[in-house]
Amino acid sequence: MTVLSVFAAAALTAAATGLGALPFLFVRRPGRSWLGMANGLASGFMVGASIGLLWEGSDYGLGRVVAGAAAGAFFLVATRRQLGRGREPHFGAFRGAAAASMLLIVGVMTAHSFTEGVGVGVAFGGGDTLGLVIALAIAIHNVPEGLAISLVLVPRGVSVARAAAWSVFSSLPQPLMAVPAFVFVETFEPVLPFGLGFAAGAMLGMVAAELLPEALDAAPARWVGAVGLSSVAAMVALQLALLR
Repeated sequence: MTVLSVFAAAALTAAATGLGALPFLFVRRPGRSWLGMANGLASGFMVGASIGLLWEGSDYGLGRVVAGAAAGAFFLVATRRQLGRGREPHFGAFRGAAAASMLLIVGVMTAHSFTEGVGVGVAFGGGDTLGLVIALAIAIHNVPEGLAISLVLVPRGVSVARAAAWSVFSSLPQPLMAVPAFVFVETFEPVLPFGLGFAAGAMLGMVAAELLPEALDAAPARWVGAVGLSSVAAMVALQLALLR
């Protein structure tokens, strides 16, 4: 594989994230209860993805994964505090709490994508076949991640096209990080478990601090629980299938 081929493969994984917005082409403008269900569904996808990241990272080094998870949670808390200070946060034409939630989901998933890019590059450094398998797995994995982003953006008034664009934007670090990780695989591999843990910690923090409280405020707890647990199970099952 050449550097250009690795970049192209990682770029395709990033583009796959935009597919997560497609279901909203068939959904009319959602109401408040739908916002709660959407947050519950997004929470489940993010928890399921976090479980997979922590499990994968433990193979490289449990201590670095735990340290990364703690750093990711701290990053989320610090970011929320920063958004709550000074000027009212805004996301395009949106302001206030809705804008803060949008900024957090896009920011957390973008930070998460740096790790995925390193994973693709390191995998290609281990061989063409391994790299292609990991790139395909991440591309498939990115679709529900794009759906999780869209589930936060679209119910708050963002158009489907913009939600797809923001989903792809959140994955742009993948091709940017895949190339240096491929070229300097021995340098990047030790950092991978910390990055995996960081992404998991940030996503779990986002679920606990933002998505679940909003979901429970907008929809019945039993519905949120059923949707959230179902999406956790679906995400974990998808990752297990891809790792076989």
